[in-house]
Amino acid sequence: MPDRAQDRAPDPGTDESRPPVRADETMQLNVGALRRRLPARLRPADRRTAGPAAGPPRADPGGEAPEPGESGEPPPQPHETMQLRVAELRSASAKDDDATGGRAERRSRRKPRRSRLLPPAAARAVAPLARRLAPLFAVIAPYARKLKPVYPRRGRTGWRRWLPSWRQWIGVAFSGIGLTTLFLVVAYAATDIPDNLNSYATQQDNVYFWSDGTPMARTGWVQRQAMPLKDIPEDVRWAVLAAENESFYSDPGISFKGITRALWRTVGQGDTEGGSTITQQYVKNVYLTQNQTVSRKFTEAMIALKLDNRMSKDKILEGYLNTSWFGRGTYGIQRASQAYYGKDVSQLNASEAAFLASLLKGAGLYDPTLGPKNHARAVKRWKWTLDRMVKIGKLSEKERAGYTTFPEPLQRNPLSDTGQQSDYLVELASQSVKNTAHLSDKDFDLGGYQIYTTFDRKRESALTDIVTKARNKAKKSDAGAAKTAHYGAASVDTDGRILAVYGGPDHRTQGFNESNAATVPAGSAFQPFVYAAGLEHGVVTQRDVPRQQISPDTVYDGDDAVPVSTPEGPYWDRSGRKVAAHNDDKKSYGKITLRKALAQSVNTPFMQLGMDTGLDKVKQTAVASGLLSSSLGPQVPALTQGNSRPSAIRMASGYATFAAAGVHTEPYSVQRITRNGATVPVDRPLSGQAVSTRTAQQVDDALADAFRTAHPDAAPAQARVTGKRGTTEDDTAAWYVGSARKVTTAVVVYRMDLAKSLEPLPLKGIDETMPGGVPYSIWEGAMAPLG
Repeated sequence: MPDRAQDRAPDPGTDESRPPVRADETMQLNVGALRRRLPARLRPADRRTAGPAAGPPRADPGGEAPEPGESGEPPPQPHETMQLRVAELRSASAKDDDATGGRAERRSRRKPRRSRLLPPAAARAVAPLARRLAPLFAVIAPYARKLKPVYPRRGRTGWRRWLPSWRQWIGVAFSGIGLTTLFLVVAYAATDIPDNLNSYATQQDNVYFWSDGTPMARTGWVQRQAMPLKDIPEDVRWAVLAAENESFYSDPGISFKGITRALWRTVGQGDTEGGSTITQQYVKNVYLTQNQTVSRKFTEAMIALKLDNRMSKDKILEGYLNTSWFGRGTYGIQRASQAYYGKDVSQLNASEAAFLASLLKGAGLYDPTLGPKNHARAVKRWKWTLDRMVKIGKLSEKERAGYTTFPEPLQRNPLSDTGQQSDYLVELASQSVKNTAHLSDKDFDLGGYQIYTTFDRKRESALTDIVTKARNKAKKSDAGAAKTAHYGAASVDTDGRILAVYGGPDHRTQGFNESNAATVPAGSAFQPFVYAAGLEHGVVTQRDVPRQQISPDTVYDGDDAVPVSTPEGPYWDRSGRKVAAHNDDKKSYGKITLRKALAQSVNTPFMQLGMDTGLDKVKQTAVASGLLSSSLGPQVPALTQGNSRPSAIRMASGYATFAAAGVHTEPYSVQRITRNGATVPVDRPLSGQAVSTRTAQQVDDALADAFRTAHPDAAPAQARVTGKRGTTEDDTAAWYVGSARKVTTAVVVYRMDLAKSLEPLPLKGIDETMPGGVPYSIWEGAMAPLG
């Protein structure tokens, strides 16, 4: 019998190179090889039942093996060259299924299932896509197998055996390009333009201007004013474009060269560098932070690409010019123009614009006022920018030749040069803006407003200087009393414009505004309103008798302590005593006309006049003339003696009504308002006839007499000057209110220790520290010249 080692066919997949040896010449099946391919549970050798091993079974050469079960002996084992006994295998398999523990045995022999790569739900979702891509995978598969690295490579020697083939290099390159393109497409689609701008982009300051249009003060955390592009000259626009991004109108919003350079600097050298287009810089200004990182740079580029497709170039340029940093605490070209040249951007020429454009490279390096090196850099950059404008055709050679001298900027930002008094002016103007423009605090705090006030710079300076002088004299006279002295003053035009105020020594230490504070009684300065009420409404001196008109020549009793009477009889107070008025120093004047009584500030006639006219009529006239009803005192005889507490602004406004022929215009401090170049509608001040022209003229004549009586040589004879002093019975306040050349100024001086009480203190001679009294001296200085 041939050797079994020679009968066994070689295993598939082995590296044996010799041809397989056939079992015999009949080419019968090699059962051994097939048996090894069968699963273990189906192999005949595994199906043997109990019985002693008797060596290798032999086949009967004379015939076929008996069927199983025909004898008690185990079935003879076939020779390996015999045909497959399929029936026996099937029978053995069936017996195993019926045997106890057979099922568990088969389970234990099964190969463990592999875990699913995807959850069932995901697999069902991906299945349609996989079926559609199957033809593509079938085409790509042969090429992909070629790209699979097999190392060491056949046909190569040495180190070359480990190098990828040219196919692999090309595949990697194209794969990288494809993946990069796919990544950029996905990133572009996934990047949204933010809906909300960052705080630096939205925050602006509010700027206040004097009546002559020059900057007075600003409020807010940043100095920024947005300007429409149409209000920015083309020379200014192209100076910035020439310096920063001359291809702005043709580029796609990003610069690949600039981005590559910036990334190289950031990644390769650990530093950061620009290279952004104007669109990218605008995106950084309004949507992103100022952090210099690769991720921020990538996001900036994606937003810039999308923004360039959605927004016009002009809008992007406008936004960029309004949000860029120019140094000196300024954002935007408008505020930069005011900070460096003290004028609006619309007044800039190409030379000044070229310098401002250089600041975009870094104001700390190019502000010439910061040092000689900065100055040299600024001049060099200025020249380069002008030359670039010529090169791109936005400035002619002739114009360039005219710009040979560097346009030196101002040494300091005029917007930062705010005096102490300007804080009080800003407070008044802010209140006026909110009231007349109907702005909430939230809207106003967003900023961007240009507020053109009525304040006259020269008058404000004169008023501040004279009050400061009075303060210093009071300190020298009585330092202790001067510490609690307060001075309030206001100048108002007959058309209602507030021209100047003195609110206090320093807003940081005294927050309330003296010119607008209702703190002390008006005293005898209230007499003109009683006089006007009597002239306007007439008097009632007897019961059931109609009102009678009076004139300036109507005579009243001017003696001191004359009891007040009514048509019903004497006026009694709550303590049961008759009410009587007192003159200064308790002086008696006898019978006196009302005009003369006003000129000499005699008190007693006006208390009786008020009672005859009616205290309600007195109140009505005072309010119509300009005083606030909330500042008026109780409706008792003392009302005629000035128990009301009007502010200096309101007293000046009330006297201005008489100088304006009886027409009262509400005092106001804001002429007009704009926001980012657009006009903001405001309510105009109310105006109306408070008293008749005849009454106003008569009151004004009496006030002119009062001024001439007290100060006969203070003004030229032909000058129309009016004025009256006001005092209180307990000497706690001193006033002077008067008019000249259509301007009325009111001044009040009093003492009050705010740390202890809000009750006025006696003046203790502070009123007499200047000739004619402190209030008159301040009034005269503020109104000079009187002729």
